[in-house]
Amino acid sequence: MFENLTLTPGADPSPKTIRGISGGPLPASDVAGRPETATGPCLGFVDTQPDHILTLTAPFEFLSLQVQSAEDTTLVVKGPGGSWCNDNYLSLNPGIAGQWLPGRYEIWIGSHRNNGYFPYVIRVLQQPE
Repeated sequence: MFENLTLTPGADPSPKTIRGISGGPLPASDVAGRPETATGPCLGFVDTQPDHILTLTAPFEFLSLQVQSAEDTTLVVKGPGGSWCNDNYLSLNPGIAGQWLPGRYEIWIGSHRNNGYFPYVIRVLQQPE
């Protein structure tokens, strides 16, 4: 597991970044428990354990996770209310934005190739850009 993050609405609204390496041996759809979610398809391959834990101390009216990588990555998030996946939110980079419930979110960053490993940065924004 790489860096974790705890956020409280309004406490420090500046964008946050966490870093890691994408990929792993498991199909993302196995981790998400389905092939597609409301936010996109569950594609690629991820680690057996989450790459990051995001803890939200209260509800967020708006929160955005945007993955930035030189390679084509995928995203799986599991937390209060279910699982969400995404592949191409901004160009080839995945992301999820909207309202978030308080609680613990497990985050996996995947690669399209089995055991393809690529560096990435996740930008977490509390306000729309």
